[in-house]
Amino acid sequence: MTNTAAPTSDIILDIDIPKRGIPVTIITGFLGSGKTTLLNQILKNKQDLKVAVFVNEFGDINIDSQLLVSMDEDMVELSNGCICCTINDGLVDAVYRVLEREEPIDYMVIETTGVADPLPIVLTFLGTELRDLTNLDSILTVVDAETFNREHFQSEAALKQITYGDIILLNKTDLVTSKKLEELESYIHEVKACAKILHTTYGQVALPLILDVKLTPKELYFSEHEEHEREEHHHHHEHNHEHHEHHHHHHEHDHEHHHHHHGHHSHHLENDGFMSISFQSDRPFDVHKFESFLTEKMPENVFRAKGILWFSDSELRHIFQLSGPRYQLDADTWKTSPRNQVVFIGRHLEKNTICTLLSECLV
Repeated sequence: MTNTAAPTSDIILDIDIPKRGIPVTIITGFLGSGKTTLLNQILKNKQDLKVAVFVNEFGDINIDSQLLVSMDEDMVELSNGCICCTINDGLVDAVYRVLEREEPIDYMVIETTGVADPLPIVLTFLGTELRDLTNLDSILTVVDAETFNREHFQSEAALKQITYGDIILLNKTDLVTSKKLEELESYIHEVKACAKILHTTYGQVALPLILDVKLTPKELYFSEHEEHEREEHHHHHEHNHEHHEHHHHHHEHDHEHHHHHHGHHSHHLENDGFMSISFQSDRPFDVHKFESFLTEKMPENVFRAKGILWFSDSELRHIFQLSGPRYQLDADTWKTSPRNQVVFIGRHLEKNTICTLLSECLV
């Protein structure tokens, strides 16, 4: 069944929480599909709910400084009752840190990385001690309607994200024709016949359509859990999850919140050949050379890129986002000394090639 999302402000959320554990929604989806934009929509429209959001890093979450109450190394507390928590020490530990707080939380939202298989995260809630404290409500899979096609299923992660999704959010529908949307829905139903599909732009969706929907069929995962148990112990799940969750966003986290540089950008993600490459420089880019790199020289197998850019002809810093064929630059003021920090994510990338091309763009 295909639904078009209602306006976010029309429906009041009514969630009955204490009787069945804190509900948990997992947001998954391929690189650049719009997961963080959806997270920001949830935080903006959650009304009286106190939501805890678990992410790779804080950098992408739109945390208004006016709302900031307190912040430690791994957690941001907002005056609207929300918590943003990074998954630095494993998901179970992060969840316990939130559960042990004096202020109770009404809802939890987990964002996976763009190349993550969501199953280990699902099993963390169904197959560890967390199952007695939480209630896995649904798995949301965000799909970039413009770039997604049948070739994405060559990626095991992209296929599993659809397979395990209870709700598929076809995002960026304003960029495609109705014919393309029909083709996408046909693709998705081939993989998951019963998928509930919602159409969204900029991740805007009425929250009662995606939160507290009680859609995850837990009994289906117990066979998956038993299979995983035969292969490895629970702590390996957490290690694998942690490995996926650390692979990018460090530049913004480090830049914005004065943390130590983590230094593990350039490694394989051990998932369909995906890897990330970082580039940093204390010299500015020539804006025309950098634009030429993006449009003419960048390898086609880069799926996603993001960073903080310094251009020689501008006193502003530029927040850079690239997803598939599109990129955007948003300018604001520097909060530290200017420098370039950018991360590229793709399949079978050549680090030396990309870094050489970027070096040639420096002034």
